[in-house]
Amino acid sequence: MSLLVKAKPQGREIVKVTPASAGWKHVGFEGFRLAAGERLQLTLPHAREGCLVVLTGTVSVQAGHEHFEQLGGRASVFEERSPDAIYAPPGTSFEITAHDAAELALATAPGTGRYPLRRIPAAGMKRSVRGKDTNTRYICDILPETEPAESLLVVEVVTPAAHSSSYPPHKHDTDNLPLESRLEETYYHRIDPPQGFAFQRVYTDERDLDESMAVYDHDVVMVPRGYHPVVMPHGYRGYYLNVMAGPHREWHFKNDPAHDWLMR
Repeated sequence: MSLLVKAKPQGREIVKVTPASAGWKHVGFEGFRLAAGERLQLTLPHAREGCLVVLTGTVSVQAGHEHFEQLGGRASVFEERSPDAIYAPPGTSFEITAHDAAELALATAPGTGRYPLRRIPAAGMKRSVRGKDTNTRYICDILPETEPAESLLVVEVVTPAAHSSSYPPHKHDTDNLPLESRLEETYYHRIDPPQGFAFQRVYTDERDLDESMAVYDHDVVMVPRGYHPVVMPHGYRGYYLNVMAGPHREWHFKNDPAHDWLMR
């Protein structure tokens, strides 16, 4: 099975990954595009929590008994501002109304309803810079492990043109806390300008998994295990929305020893 999930060029549903389609247990991901005035209804399964992220555009959301007005507002995921998001417990129903053209992401993972519905405002999200030189990238923590959730970890990253990201290659596929945690992961890619592409490789020490992919705008790469670096060609910026989940809601990773010298 290929780890690359190609986006649909037209229609409301951009891309969809379920535990069944991915062959794993935890992460689910869906991307949607809405026209101005269009409505979308979604309902979380009864055993899965969710994080709805307004990637671009402005929407209002009826979620359960709560109403959230004018969420989002970015014209592009490459703007230097954070998105609005909603955390929701299992079974929550959403009715979403787009005020202009909008793009949405829904991340899901196992949950029991421990935490209540809440808005995650853009103003409260931590933004940071990671790496140096041509390994520099820009991070926005949407739902990090310091914020309440049962399984989900959600973060977005912008990688400048001709830079590497998720680099040095690292993995998080082994339960060896606190040194490493086992987390499934999806990468939802956007490219600027959109006719460009990124390169992503997913590989293990044993090379029993070793897949290199040319990734286009709106595609998803699934990372069930192994190292998973991303490289942007000259002239094209990259964005990706990461969703992670596993048995423990902690992010601890191990660098590929062959490339760990880059951190010295």
